[in-house]
Amino acid sequence: MMTQAFYTGVSGLKTHQTAIDIVSDNIANISTIGFRGYRPEFSSIFEETLNSTSAKPTNDTTGYGVMLSTAAMDKGQGSILLSENSTDLAIVGNGWFGVSGSAQTMYTRAGNFTFDVDSDLVTQDGHYVLGTLGKNINDNNELTTILDEVKLGDIGSQDKLRFPKTLTYPPEPSTQAKFMGNIGTEDAVQTIGTSVVDPQNNKNHLKLSFTKIDPQILPGSQWNVVATTQTLDGQTIYDTQTGIVEFSENGGLISTDLTTIDNNGAQVAIDMGSGFDGVVAISNVAVSASSISDGTIGGDLVGYSINKNAEVIATFTNGMQSSVGKIAVYHFVNEQGLERAGGANYFKSDNSGDPLFYKDANGENIIGTNVINYKLENSNVRMDVALTDLIILQKSYDANAKCVTTADQMIQKALQMHR
Repeated sequence: MMTQAFYTGVSGLKTHQTAIDIVSDNIANISTIGFRGYRPEFSSIFEETLNSTSAKPTNDTTGYGVMLSTAAMDKGQGSILLSENSTDLAIVGNGWFGVSGSAQTMYTRAGNFTFDVDSDLVTQDGHYVLGTLGKNINDNNELTTILDEVKLGDIGSQDKLRFPKTLTYPPEPSTQAKFMGNIGTEDAVQTIGTSVVDPQNNKNHLKLSFTKIDPQILPGSQWNVVATTQTLDGQTIYDTQTGIVEFSENGGLISTDLTTIDNNGAQVAIDMGSGFDGVVAISNVAVSASSISDGTIGGDLVGYSINKNAEVIATFTNGMQSSVGKIAVYHFVNEQGLERAGGANYFKSDNSGDPLFYKDANGENIIGTNVINYKLENSNVRMDVALTDLIILQKSYDANAKCVTTADQMIQKALQMHR
């Protein structure tokens, strides 16, 4: 029995010391973004069943010590903290961000990302964040296509998200201009204008001037129309085209032979509508004018941000935006099997299995969880629970130390009795 007391006491000391270390580490990381606490779990080293031969036989189980069977990861959600940075992300639910480690990929819940001096998306300790690039930036650092979403690639294709420091949104020259309004029936010059973009990234003015033809052929009315493309200050005229516009007796547009005009190297289609959809000539109705044209002025990069779908968004001085990449969110069959690499970073292991992506109904890879920006997930360790556990473990440690002391005293007494 004295030997059993030593077994119990010594194993208890070692086990509870390790458990105290685990809980102390939890407390030390209570403010670590993305940290997941661990819970020590115990089991007996071995047990012996004693059979009684009395009139009322009983089976008594005697233990010979305790051991730490595992330190189980707490998979509970950490508290969500507000942030002022659009590159700060929190995963609500299952999932892990992937970051490039020195030897292999690491996985983390810490989404406090930032862009470094090379415009790489990195963690606070400099590891590259992994994801899928949109491939809509050419070698001249020009945006080639506007993307609302970048599709997540396969597991093996994920790479560091590097974006150029300088990025331009190339101009999209205007190709068509639609004019609407009422030029009335009075014999006076009426004008309708619109802005058009040329291939050189200039915003120019396209103007239509209507002059009534004399004499008129009734019923209806006929007008000469002159189209002009020029700089906004009117100093340079790029092209002038003329034509005739004919209206019905009710003022609806019947026909026009003015169809296109050159805008400093780009042809713009002129659309005045038909019938009462477009330009009309109606009496007793106020003269009015409006227009719509396509084309977009070019712009320079303002900066990158991340939205709630884990898309990296480039914003330009012309107000345009486009997705240029997507941050990957990994999943595991057994998250508790992840091997801790330090802080809030983990490695995959045989117990966790290989990382995987969730798929939608069409078989395409998706992040498969909720990602919110301007938020961070704090450690999921609760101070009140951790301190309570620490007190209990310390008391248990003291009890085991007392057990060893008592066993030692019993042995000393036994030795004295045999002298």
